[in-house]
This record gives sequence, C-alpha cells and structure tokens, in this order.
Amino acid sequence: MVSTSPPLADALAAGPVVLDGGLSNQLEADGHDLGDALWSARLLAEEPEAVVRAHLAYYEAGAQVAITSSYQATFEGFARRGIGEERAAELLGRSVELAREAARRASAGGVAGPLYVAASAGPYGAMLADGSEYRGRYGLSVDELERFHRPRLEALAAARPDVLALETVPDAEEARALLRAVRGLGVPAYLSYSVAGDRTRAGQPLAEAFAVAAGADEVIAVGVNCCAPDDADRAVPLAARVTGKPVVVYPNSGESWDAGARAWCGEAAFRADRVAAWAADGARLIGGCCRVGPDAITALAAGLGR
Repeated sequence: MVSTSPPLADALAAGPVVLDGGLSNQLEADGHDLGDALWSARLLAEEPEAVVRAHLAYYEAGAQVAITSSYQATFEGFARRGIGEERAAELLGRSVELAREAARRASAGGVAGPLYVAASAGPYGAMLADGSEYRGRYGLSVDELERFHRPRLEALAAARPDVLALETVPDAEEARALLRAVRGLGVPAYLSYSVAGDRTRAGQPLAEAFAVAAGADEVIAVGVNCCAPDDADRAVPLAARVTGKPVVVYPNSGESWDAGARAWCGEAAFRADRVAAWAADGARLIGGCCRVGPDAITALAAGLGR
C-alpha cells in the first residue's frame, strides 16, 4: 500500500502535524519484553501483529504520523541473529508495511486522514546496543558511517514511506553521513538530534549541528527528540532560525532511567500545554518519544486543535 496522501512537506507547510509517542513503551504496555539487542525490531519477524496494534493505538489517539519499528533494525544486527541479508531487507520493508496496515485499519475505523508513515533509521550506536547512541563519536569516519547507513536507508526507501526519520542522532558528523546517504533515494527525510542542554550528545553546539542540514534539499524538517522537554523548549526556536526549515520535536517524558534499579524515576515534565509554544516557535512535526504514550498524544493533538 503506497500513501496517496498529499506529501508530508505540504502538510507541514499548512500547519502542525502530530507525531506518535514511544513505540517501545506501548509495546511493553501490551505485555511484550523488549530486553533484546534488536529491541522492538525483534517483533518484525516474531510478532508483527503486535507492531500493527501499537501503531494503531497512536493513530487512534490522534497521531497523524507513525514512526516505524526499524530504529534498531540493521543488516549487521540481524546478521548476529542468523538472519541473512535478503531476509533482513524484507524485515526492514515490513516495518513500513506494518505501519501502513495500521493506517489502513485506522482509516477504516473512522480516523480522519491523511495518515503518514516515517521510516525510522537510528544512529550507528543503536546497532551496538551499548548506550553509545547517546554519546556519538564511535571512532568512524563520515565515509564509514555513510557506508553503514546507506544499505538500510535504501531498503527502507524501497518500501516507499512518506519520510525517512533520521532520528536520535547524537553527533553532527554522523548527521553529515546520514545526509549523504539519503541523497538520490527519492524519499524526503527529517533529521532529529538527541541533545543535552544546548549541545548534541557528542558535545557540538546545536547551532552548528542544525546548520549541517540547512542546505539539504532532501530534508523537510530539522529538530530534536529523545531529550528532556526543557531542552526541546530551547532547541525549537534555534532550529527554525538556523535552518529556515520546519522543526520536528518529540522529547521524552522527562523521567530518568535508574540503571541500578532498572526503573524510571522522577516526575514527568511532558505536558500538552508546551506544544503551543513549540508551534509558535516553528515546530511543525510534534510528538513524544520515550515514556510518552497514547493519552499524552491525545492531549497534545487537542492542544494543537487536531
């Protein structure tokens, strides 16, 4: 099923569009154990219907864009599980097909469209599954990172998503590699950094990191995700000013992970009343990341008048 909706870039030009929330927390709420190096990508082969249900929950909650379960899906990661290249490419394409199926069911159930699919491509560190996705600086060159990302992006693009989600990128150098890797694929992309304060996780000033995408014709939005809501408040106007592009923003709940206790702690700071300010500052693709569930997306959509 190929989308027949107006291009996402046109929708962003017309006003804010609602992204979904954290796919992993929705899958876990449905009883699925994601304690695996492949994370939610494991379910692409083992329980694809679970992925459809999770996407559907967000469409029904008011999301207009679903981000696929391919964040941690790579040829290298699948190979470690004995999954060959051809099957891995099929699973990457399936991630888009499952989100499309959820959109079809949502539409059949009365959810107003258009509904879009963003094919997730996480950073190199997500494949390593060792936390380095939040540090960047893997000791690889831009050329090496481009060679890593290109085959996966080709497989995702072949499934014809509405946009490629280059997300949770910790390092401006990896962003350069990703932007080179998406050239010529025929699918637009958005670039979203993981940040701490006013810097990327690798330590570069955000203004410099955002500038990497300013002249990239393939990129329809630039911004941040998987960060604290307070960091999003500061990043949105900066991204808009530096790039002149629509801004994408989907922070975490604001809680923090206690690795020792293996539990989330602290207060949630993600509130629907923040979104009007983000939209006023240039945000056009707005949702939530870790620990932001369907109820929060419903409130967010209402705050945007959706």
